[in-house]
Amino acid sequence: MSATEVRARVARRELSPVEITEAVLARADALQPRLNCFITICHDEALRAAKAAEAAVMRGEALGALHGVPLTVKDLVNTRGVRTTFGSVLYQDHVPDHDAEAVARLRRQGAILIGKTTTSEFGAKCLTDAPLFGRTCNAWDVTRTSGGSSGGAAVAMAAGIAPLAVATDGGGSTRIPAACNGVVGLKQSQGVVPHSQVQDAFANYTYVTPTTRNVADTALMLQAMAGEHGSDPWSIGMPVTPYHDVLRHDGDLKGLRLLFCAAPKGRPIARDVSSAFERALGSLRDLGAELEEMSGQGFDIEPLWRVINHTSWRGRFAPLAAAHGDKLSPSLLQQLALAKDVDGVEYQHAMFARTELFRHVQELLARSDFLVTPTLSCTALPIDQDLFGSMNIDGNVVPEVRANWFPWTMPFNLTGHPAISLPCGVDSAGLPIGLQIVGRFRQDAALLRVAALFEASQAHGTFTPELAFC
Repeated sequence: MSATEVRARVARRELSPVEITEAVLARADALQPRLNCFITICHDEALRAAKAAEAAVMRGEALGALHGVPLTVKDLVNTRGVRTTFGSVLYQDHVPDHDAEAVARLRRQGAILIGKTTTSEFGAKCLTDAPLFGRTCNAWDVTRTSGGSSGGAAVAMAAGIAPLAVATDGGGSTRIPAACNGVVGLKQSQGVVPHSQVQDAFANYTYVTPTTRNVADTALMLQAMAGEHGSDPWSIGMPVTPYHDVLRHDGDLKGLRLLFCAAPKGRPIARDVSSAFERALGSLRDLGAELEEMSGQGFDIEPLWRVINHTSWRGRFAPLAAAHGDKLSPSLLQQLALAKDVDGVEYQHAMFARTELFRHVQELLARSDFLVTPTLSCTALPIDQDLFGSMNIDGNVVPEVRANWFPWTMPFNLTGHPAISLPCGVDSAGLPIGLQIVGRFRQDAALLRVAALFEASQAHGTFTPELAFC
């Protein structure tokens, strides 16, 4: 059931927050041994909150927009009184004394936290595994990766455990697992949702994001999370936008111009993904959009992203690596090592290039309304995929997972433009395929409308893995 329907039926006293929470917790308990998508399940806290929510309904109190709706939160994001491990054994007993601002807002609107979902250690890779908890399985095929680093959030969503999930995205970490598991993953514009935990707020490229099963729920969740906060300079002056209240599911895309590209030059794309992408473009064309192919020039930016990202991680985690390297993920240590010789001048050049990339995207969106790409070059990789190993696309061995699996997600972390991943089909193995649509800077409401129209045009409706019925 969607969050939109849950909240409406709770308000009408047709559903009990306690019964909803009990059912969701039971499902989480049943699927956790198979999927491993939670680090912590909050049985006692969730039921206390549900009983309080039910009492508020029965007293006739004014209800928040998410009153009684179950929520999961990625274990990178602080939750008051509930342990937040960052996927690391070094923080396995860490309990914050306050919520991240985005979580606080969701709770004030009545959402009920039922668990903390898995993440790669400190969110440092596109696969969800860590020494603390092991691997998280894909909701559609347990032999495949969930994607990452918000793998637990997307898997719990796809498996029908809760209708709302807080994720994060620093290079695709919301959109990659959304595509792998057939759910909706939004990376909103820079500053729309305040990031109260990020250490370098001014040069920030990471986002606290919503993950849901449909676009309407994404809009509902974003509406609750958005708005300025003094902790995040990018958010200051941002108006509160009623993303859900103004969302339209009817109409067409006539008069809109979309630029599309299947892959940056020289980068691979699987046959099934290419075919699904062509069909998705056909759906957008049928809705009335004018489509024009773009070259993809200027988007092969993994080396740029790596300099900015890895120097940030080295600044944050090098002391931990020096003191506790034997307890950290080998892939995290390898990425820290990649930034060892980056000096201040090289970093500054990368920041100059980030500005050039932003202006390039601005120029493209000055002559079009949206950009359209596949989210990933192929569907979910094997569960034991090595971040630094090769991958197989249609029988061809391809190196460099980051540059070749998700070349289209990293650019928009750096530029700040809103980007959403939507299910658009399945491959020959039955694994979900994602479509990414990118909007103009801080025009998130317009992006959500296009996403909703595309979603409605798809004959398959909501993607549901067979696992969800076990």
